[in-house]
Amino acid sequence: MFAGCSGVKKLLDYLITSKTRIKLLLKFFLNAEARGYLRSLAEEFGESTNAVRVELNRLTEAGLLEAESEGRTKVYRANRGHALFEDLHNIVKKYIGIDQLIEEVLRKLGNVELALITGDYAKGIDSGIIDLVIVGGVDKGYLQVLVEKAEELIRRKIRILILNRQGFEKLKGKFEEENALVVWNQLK
Repeated sequence: MFAGCSGVKKLLDYLITSKTRIKLLLKFFLNAEARGYLRSLAEEFGESTNAVRVELNRLTEAGLLEAESEGRTKVYRANRGHALFEDLHNIVKKYIGIDQLIEEVLRKLGNVELALITGDYAKGIDSGIIDLVIVGGVDKGYLQVLVEKAEELIRRKIRILILNRQGFEKLKGKFEEENALVVWNQLK
């Protein structure tokens, strides 16, 4: 197993020398619901459309991405049917450190019914801030200690929103609309 997310990050940086390709893999394989088109991706990544086009073409030719036309626009998304989809999804989670976040924070808190990643990471954007929604009863003091440890491990800021089930039910539609990424589900 790799030595934390920094080990995976270093490994990916050696294996995949194109920063644009890494950004595309993060975008499409962190949350399989993510979709994007050339110009929006170039703007989001702060890259030229040519650089993004080259990588989109490579990933599409490899079968990792699917492209479909919507009018005059070509829209891309992860190919969930590809044999490597789950492996890439897991690698991306390790790259960002979500696997360690789950291990370090959620498993030790006790009564966590549901946990969602929202915001930029749910959209596949590595902004350095992970927005985590936790549904359940937790010890907030202990949570803060665990979050600080997890932040050191994954080298990212974690923002937490704690909700009871009723609060979650009120916001559920918003989370579905945003394609929030479920990372823990113990709802009965």
